[in-house]
Amino acid sequence: MQEAMARVRALTCWSGPVEPEIIKGGITNANFRVADCGRRYFVRIGDDIPVHGVMRFNELAASRAAAECGLSPAVVHAEPGALVFDFVEGRTLAAEDVRAPAMLTRILPLIRRCHREMPLHVTGPALIFWVFHVLRDYGHSLRAGNSRHLDILPRLLGIAAGLEKAVGPVEIVYGHNDLLPTNFIDDGKRIWLIDWDYAGYNSPLFDLANLCSNNEVGPADERHLLETYFETPVTGDLWRRYQAMKCASLLRETMWSMISEIHSTLDFDYRAYTAENLARFERALGEFNAL
Repeated sequence: MQEAMARVRALTCWSGPVEPEIIKGGITNANFRVADCGRRYFVRIGDDIPVHGVMRFNELAASRAAAECGLSPAVVHAEPGALVFDFVEGRTLAAEDVRAPAMLTRILPLIRRCHREMPLHVTGPALIFWVFHVLRDYGHSLRAGNSRHLDILPRLLGIAAGLEKAVGPVEIVYGHNDLLPTNFIDDGKRIWLIDWDYAGYNSPLFDLANLCSNNEVGPADERHLLETYFETPVTGDLWRRYQAMKCASLLRETMWSMISEIHSTLDFDYRAYTAENLARFERALGEFNAL
């Protein structure tokens, strides 16, 4: 963390010496609050993370496009491994906040705007986030890293292959792909969507499933969300495809944590996070298989 703090202090955008304040809770990047010339800024420090497919050129392009769409605060400075944003005064949401029906009603238009408007503003090369490729790649990385989870890896990858077939052909939109509750900030007037590490083209089913799986949205609210997004009643086929994607979302979060157990240097209990998400994945898989 001291190295990250030194990088923040050395950024060329400051008018003079600054004293960064650590913002706890990040599980991919080191985050700081900085005051300079009467304004406050949010600083993210993080280099490319190839094992997670995180490429900072992509995050920067997505962050700038999101600001143009009114989804995220403005990017005020960028250097290799560092992004500086306007600081948003507000409350970071928890899962119980996100899954409240009134909050889902406020969040869904942000997801729609991301899917429909972001492609008009993203410049330069753009990535695709196909969760099943991510899972296969995680499998290679877990083998190379001699993960403690190698005994269950063949089963997980076999399940992933079946889920990919169940999802079938998809529409392509521009997705956020990491709709954890901490990536939403409520400033009292509006909701901000932040952290575009995993942004890229994807199926809308993934963001919808990712939102609901990460925040434990109940089945009735899931159906309402799908009906509102697609503006059509939920058929059995759509529900099954969505549930397959929800399982894939939970498996991705599980295997993301398995990878982080090996490679991350952040102070976070990835072993516990792996166990929590693996249990949630198994529950969702049981529900999917019962359809």
